[in-house]
Amino acid sequence: MRIVLVIFISLLFTACKKDSPKPPSAAVLTFPLQNSLCTTGVSITPTTSRVEFKWQTADNTNTYELRVANLLTGITQTANTQFTSAELTIEKGTPYSWLVVTRNTEVQETASSATWQFFNAGSQISHTPFPAQIITPLSGASVVPDINGDIVLEWSGADVDNDIVGYEIFLDTISPPQVLVASPASSVSSIKINTIANTIYYWKVITKDTEGNSSDSGIYSFRAL
Repeated sequence: MRIVLVIFISLLFTACKKDSPKPPSAAVLTFPLQNSLCTTGVSITPTTSRVEFKWQTADNTNTYELRVANLLTGITQTANTQFTSAELTIEKGTPYSWLVVTRNTEVQETASSATWQFFNAGSQISHTPFPAQIITPLSGASVVPDINGDIVLEWSGADVDNDIVGYEIFLDTISPPQVLVASPASSVSSIKINTIANTIYYWKVITKDTEGNSSDSGIYSFRAL
């Protein structure tokens, strides 16, 4: 009898026990597309338009936070929603990046989607390249050089006009970096540079297109060990 009672209580406890809440999954972005020219915005003023951002449903998610950053000014706009789309009024003729942060009210963890870039259409025919995205070294990283003291700098570039002509790579031990160390063609996305041990370096990438437009990646730093 005692054994039966123990088994019954154990089964009852198991049945009543709630599953532990799960952290949210990252959202998958769908629109505006990565490295695209967004032409679907509704014109609000001569300089602004209202754009709808869309993404897929994320598991274990109660709310979504849309973050849209102006790549020229660095200013970020946000919108919170329970749905898989949200609208924001943004500047015409301007490059932006965007991502979605997912949240579950039962846990503290959040998840971030990939970050996509797009150019919000304006009246211009030629578009400035997107600022180069730094791949490695990431800012604040400590990097071990190879046997020759060399470190690889890697980035990626994109332009809605697909007319990038090349890059200028600046590297220095002061910020902002003043020394032009390479001017690779558009087909090149990494270079090797020689470093001095235990030294902090600052670097940035200028992207240029055939129309004379250019963009600045911003300054990144790393320590050569």
